[in-house]
Amino acid sequence: MDINTILLPVVSLGGMGLLFGAGLAYASQKFAVEVDPRVIAIRDVLPGANCGGCGYPGCDGFANAVVAGNAPVNGCPVGGPDCAKNIAEIMGVEAGDAVRKVARVICKGDTKNCKEKFDYFGIQDCKAAAMISGGSKSCAYGCLGLGTCVNACQFDAIEITDGRIASIIPERCTACGKCIEVCPKQVIHFVPFEQEVVVDCNNEEPGKVVRQKCNVGCIACQICVKACPFDAMEFSNNLAKINYEKCTNCMICAEKCPTKAIYANFEKRRKAEIIAENCVGCTICKKQCPVDAIQGELKQVHTVIEEKCIGCGACEVKCPKKTIRMK
Repeated sequence: MDINTILLPVVSLGGMGLLFGAGLAYASQKFAVEVDPRVIAIRDVLPGANCGGCGYPGCDGFANAVVAGNAPVNGCPVGGPDCAKNIAEIMGVEAGDAVRKVARVICKGDTKNCKEKFDYFGIQDCKAAAMISGGSKSCAYGCLGLGTCVNACQFDAIEITDGRIASIIPERCTACGKCIEVCPKQVIHFVPFEQEVVVDCNNEEPGKVVRQKCNVGCIACQICVKACPFDAMEFSNNLAKINYEKCTNCMICAEKCPTKAIYANFEKRRKAEIIAENCVGCTICKKQCPVDAIQGELKQVHTVIEEKCIGCGACEVKCPKKTIRMK
């Protein structure tokens, strides 16, 4: 075999490869898209969940949007305040107050508490079930518990309880909003991660009607509204609601609610403690306490009556000597 027969194709292909490689290298330099280094820096401080909770297609999309001025520095629901602070430093702006939020199923009407209109044996999907008379639950506002939200959650943050109610695990929730999008009953809402008091009812029907359907529904009595010492309880459309910006997690509303429609984690209820050696007896804390849980005369060391303390923190905020701590 003539050696030229072998060498000629090899040299030709090698030359073409070299030529095309040089062309691609030139094109990559000529048409290169400059990437703002801030985009890379922001991407590095993001949690990398790529959940879309910020409203953009993944963390890269959010980073580009922040640099372009189309998204706020505190727009990542997963990263929270620390992430917002880091992004703000990169952008040279103020982070502002970023409150981490998580999704919550606003319903306690499980099979023990809420009556059924009929037995449902169809497709195990909330959207499908809702097409039949709004679902089997007598409460038109209640969770159907068939797991459509579970299938939509990519972080395994939702489970179905034995009472056929969806329940969200706050520690796993990224606030991406996918469960909210697919819920046909609109029973899933965002709440602050640190919130320990929540009205777990969506029913806007009159109280008399609610009583006939669910044992733990809001009956529009407004006792919680009158009991709240911080005006954090609001009322509209036959339903009590909490203004989270005003709420101090004192849990009085949950204590007073006759149907237990308001959830409160009483195990996390705080208590005020006065550091005796620093107290000057100014009585400011005593005047601020909404439940008379502080005792002591002017210029005498004050003490907290633990049995009365609701852990609202009003005394701690107003103490001029910063001698009160919540435990």
